Amino acid sequence: MRKQTSLTLAIGLAFPVVTSLVACHTANSKSEARAATVPSARVAVAQRGDIARVLTLAGQFQPYQVVDVHPKVSGYMKRINVDIGDIVHQGETLAVLEVPELKAQLEQSGFQLKQSQEEIARSQQEIKRAEALNSALHAESQRLQQAAATRPGLIAQQELDDAQAKDLSSQAQIDSAKSAMAAAQQHAEAARAENERVQALEDYTTVTAPIAGVVIWRYADTGALIQGGTTSNDQALPIVRLSQSSLLRLRVPVPESDVQYVHDGDLLQVRVDAINRSFAGKIVRFTRNVNFETRTMETEVDVENKDLSISPGMYANTALELASARNVVTIPVEALVLNAHNQRTVYVLDDSNRVQIRAVKIGLQGSKLAQITSGLNPGDRVVIGGQEKYQEGEEVSPLLTPEPPSETVQESGGMIDMKSEANDGGRQ
Repeated sequence: MRKQTSLTLAIGLAFPVVTSLVACHTANSKSEARAATVPSARVAVAQRGDIARVLTLAGQFQPYQVVDVHPKVSGYMKRINVDIGDIVHQGETLAVLEVPELKAQLEQSGFQLKQSQEEIARSQQEIKRAEALNSALHAESQRLQQAAATRPGLIAQQELDDAQAKDLSSQAQIDSAKSAMAAAQQHAEAARAENERVQALEDYTTVTAPIAGVVIWRYADTGALIQGGTTSNDQALPIVRLSQSSLLRLRVPVPESDVQYVHDGDLLQVRVDAINRSFAGKIVRFTRNVNFETRTMETEVDVENKDLSISPGMYANTALELASARNVVTIPVEALVLNAHNQRTVYVLDDSNRVQIRAVKIGLQGSKLAQITSGLNPGDRVVIGGQEKYQEGEEVSPLLTPEPPSETVQESGGMIDMKSEANDGGRQ
C-alpha cells in the first residue's frame, strides 16, 4: 500500500516538470523559426565627424624679384665689388665705372654756372646804379619844375625839357637793367640744370643695388666696356643679376576642376623635403586665368626666407584643403539610395528594428562618407548595401558594422618624390 502511494506521488510531481519542458521546447522552436524568417541587414550608426577634401600639389620656389642691374651711362669698368653668391643690401655699391669725358663736362657746366651767377651779380649792380642815377635826375627835374612855377621865365623851357628827358631816360635804364637781370637769372637756371644733369651722370658711374638680394650672376669684369642701360642696344649686358631671395614665391598649378575652391587667404601645408622642413602658407594671389595647354591656374604663396635656407628652384609638396565640414553628421556613402523622384534617401531602423525610408539632404561627400545636413540624427542606424531587398516597415536583424566617423579625401595634382629622384639619379 505504501509502495502504491509513493508511486502515485512521484508521478504527480513529475508531470508538471515534463509539461514545462515540453512548453519550453515548443517556444524555442517557434523563436528559432521566426528568427529564420527575419532577414539580416548590415547597418552603420550615424556619427559626428569631419569630412575634408585635400588637394596635393607639387610647387616650385621662385625669387620674389629678379633684377638685371644695368648702368645708366656707358663706360669702362673701374671696379666691381661683388661676385655670384654675395648677399647685398639695398643702396650698396656694386661697381664703379670710369667715364673721362664726364669729368670735363662737369667742369664746363660748373664754369658756366659760376659765370651766370657773376652775370646776375653784375645785373644787380647795374640796377642799383640806374636807380641811383634816376633818383638824382628825377630830383633835379622836380626842382627846376618848382622854380619855374614860382618865378615864370626864370628858367628856360629848353632846360626844363632836357631835365625831364634825362629823368625819363634814366627810368628806361632801370627797366633795361631789370630785363638784363631776368635774362641772367634764366641763363643761371639753365646752367644749373645742365650742371645737375652732368652731375647725375657722374653719380651714375657708381652702380648701386636697387634691392636687397643675392647676386646670382655676374656679367662684367674689371676693364670691360659697359653699355648704358638707357641706350637702344638690345645686346647690352647687365653688370650683375640680383635675386630677392629673402622673400620667395611658391608657385603651385591648381587643376581646372579645383579652381573654384581657391580663394585669397586659404591655407596650405608645405613640405620641403630637400631641407626637411614643413610649414603653413597662405595663398596671396592667383592668375585668375587657366593655362590653355596645361589646364591649370598658377597660384602663389609668399614664403619668408630671411635665413636663405630655401634656394629658388627647389620643389615643395603642398596640401590645399579644398572644402571641409567639421563636427557634422556622417554616414557611409553606401547608405544613400536615389529613389524614383531623384531624391536621396536612407533606410533607417527604428527601436523595433523595422525599416523606415527617410529623405535626407547631403552636404560634402567624400569617397566613403557623406555629410547629412537634414533627415538624420547622431545615433540613428542606417542600412548599408542591398537596400532593394527591404520594404518599408519590414523587420530585419541588424548586423552592426563599425565605420569611421571622419574622412579626408586626398586628390593628387602631382607630387615630387625626392627619394625616388635621388635613386634614379644614382642608377644613371
